[in-house]
Amino acid sequence: MKNSKSVLAQISEFSILLLFLIFTSCNGQNKNEKDSKNETVQNVITNDKFNISSFKNNIVSEIDKSIRSIYQDKTGAYWFGTNDAGVFRYDGKTIIQFTTNDGLSNNQILTIQEDNLGNIWFGTGLFGVSRFDGKTFTSFTSKENLKLNQLSINDWKKEPNDLWFYTGGGAYRYDENSISYLPLSYESKHLQSSPFNLSRYAVYCILKDSKGNLWFGTQAQGVCRYDGKSFTWFTDKGLQGPAVLALFEDSKGNIWFGNNGAGLFKYDGTSLVNFSEEKNLSNSEFRVAGKSNPNTLARVYSINEDNNGNLWIGTVDAGVWKYDGNNLINFTTKEGLTSNAINTIYKDVNGELWFGTDADGICKFNGKTFTKFEVK
Repeated sequence: MKNSKSVLAQISEFSILLLFLIFTSCNGQNKNEKDSKNETVQNVITNDKFNISSFKNNIVSEIDKSIRSIYQDKTGAYWFGTNDAGVFRYDGKTIIQFTTNDGLSNNQILTIQEDNLGNIWFGTGLFGVSRFDGKTFTSFTSKENLKLNQLSINDWKKEPNDLWFYTGGGAYRYDENSISYLPLSYESKHLQSSPFNLSRYAVYCILKDSKGNLWFGTQAQGVCRYDGKSFTWFTDKGLQGPAVLALFEDSKGNIWFGNNGAGLFKYDGTSLVNFSEEKNLSNSEFRVAGKSNPNTLARVYSINEDNNGNLWIGTVDAGVWKYDGNNLINFTTKEGLTSNAINTIYKDVNGELWFGTDADGICKFNGKTFTKFEVK
């Protein structure tokens, strides 16, 4: 285990942002939902199409520049989650902005998902969860609503249609009927009874792999895999300590971990390797003193794969790296990226890659060139 000085030096900018949000007021949360440990969540069937005219007061001319998450729903519309301006929906013609004024639990949108009924779910700052049914927003997690006593490891379970969300000590699980808070540690001295307090076990990324296993990237405890019965922790090769901000399964079944400080890791089902160290692209100075190096693959925030099987790795200080299985190529603003700080990489149904940046909007890659995404 790292000493306290090292851990503090390794806390990511992302972690600091969450710490700030935790101690700010929570806006727009629903305070009238039923008190229970597992909140009852009524299913919503969204048969009616999204009606733009119902949100004419939310129509805007542009999308915020700080992008945290991107998602394309079943209708083809894009959703862009931002750092502090809520979420933007774009259908190819009209941009509509939603914030806490419309019922979101927080204006920082970290994850976007869609359930089988077509409802859009948002994991927000302050470890909130909100659902949009096409007409209204409902938020399901707040300090006033959740009773978190009598937590037990026996509460852990998973089903194919579950949705999972980040918390300060583990994860929320939504099973189509209720939302439960599930801590990642049940040792008495580490039990995180509140999902709203940031801890070493805070979850920053979640992956459900092709075999149904769940993977959780944490603040300082490395990566945890849950197979429905037991937990396996991955902490070697420098993975434990800095925050794990990205998880991805490639087309060959390899699991990749993106660490903010220790770099990129690969797990092939048998062994774990520190890919950045292997390629001489690590940055020990960041782990010791918090100093970034734009020529390294040390601070990984996002990972995805294109239709040709190339891996794309987004960093917060060195642009994006492309790995074809043999060669690594680094792309920065010199090659057309709008920013070298990449928060998220998303592949749409057409196979195009979208890069959400920290403060310079959205950049697209069509297989040949990078272009700035602008609505005209």
